[in-house]
Amino acid sequence: MKNKQVCLASRPSGWVTQENFSLRETDVGEPGSGEVLVRNLYMSVDPYMRGRMNDVKSYIPPFQVGEVLQAGVVGEVVSSRFDGLSEGDHVTGMLGWENYSIADGRLLRKIPGSEAPLSWHLGILGMPGMTAYVGLTKIAAAKKGEQLFVSAASGAVGSVVGQLGKILGCRVAGSAGSDEKVALLTGEFGYDAAFNYKTSESLLQSVKEACPKGVDVLFENVGGEQMEAVLWCMRDFGRIALCGMIADYNAAEPPPGPRGMMLMVGRRITMRGFIVTDHPETCEEYVRKAARWVAEGKLKYRETIAEGVENAPQALIDLLKGGNTGKQIVQLA
Repeated sequence: MKNKQVCLASRPSGWVTQENFSLRETDVGEPGSGEVLVRNLYMSVDPYMRGRMNDVKSYIPPFQVGEVLQAGVVGEVVSSRFDGLSEGDHVTGMLGWENYSIADGRLLRKIPGSEAPLSWHLGILGMPGMTAYVGLTKIAAAKKGEQLFVSAASGAVGSVVGQLGKILGCRVAGSAGSDEKVALLTGEFGYDAAFNYKTSESLLQSVKEACPKGVDVLFENVGGEQMEAVLWCMRDFGRIALCGMIADYNAAEPPPGPRGMMLMVGRRITMRGFIVTDHPETCEEYVRKAARWVAEGKLKYRETIAEGVENAPQALIDLLKGGNTGKQIVQLA
């Protein structure tokens, strides 16, 4: 069997381009003791991958030039030399941008049988859903009756944050990058208000109109000017769950700002960054609850799907430019 793989060809300066990737074909190997050969079915594409393309120290090691990139993957076990996993089992773990992966069986999680599509374990039942739940309930501690604002609200994480906010009893508003996405937020995802940040003449005024009573909790995915606008609308003792800053990911130089940080003193605002993997117990709690909420129709889900590992680079480029709605997935088989 042959294996198509996507490697990092060069580190980007500014925006990611196709030239930063290379495609190669190799033979599929055999698993060693304690290893599993997995046929990859679905691959996750996420904003954090842009940071891993830089050669900088972070909470997760950078991708290496010339090596296969990594992603969250759902796959099917082809052969196993690891007790606990058998041929035909469906598993999820950090594997390669490739059609087949050989992995340490200890680093794979068996997916229990359910009616949910397998790709959902990379989205609403996987890391993005867990991130939304951890950030909203543990980091920001959102409560019933509070005013919640979500940036990048139609993305994989943001779309879940808003729905969880409604389940908690919050009033929810958010921003997205097209009129179609705004309609999706206020229609399918139950947002109370939303606006298109790309056509907004004044981000500050748009936030004020979307959140007339101010903002108690900000779930921040974007940073930059959007974060600055919401900061001016924060109420006393507000909390900011800092999940990401996609507006800065492709900047060649660190951008200035945001302005208005002195507001955090007078209004006693708390801002805390977080990494979802630091909270395994809360993640397990979410998966148990989310399966029920999905079955009850309280959590709705959207995916944007690209076909074939060779199209994974373009899927990442599109994601970083806001081209996805909901979770960006690459179907590998």
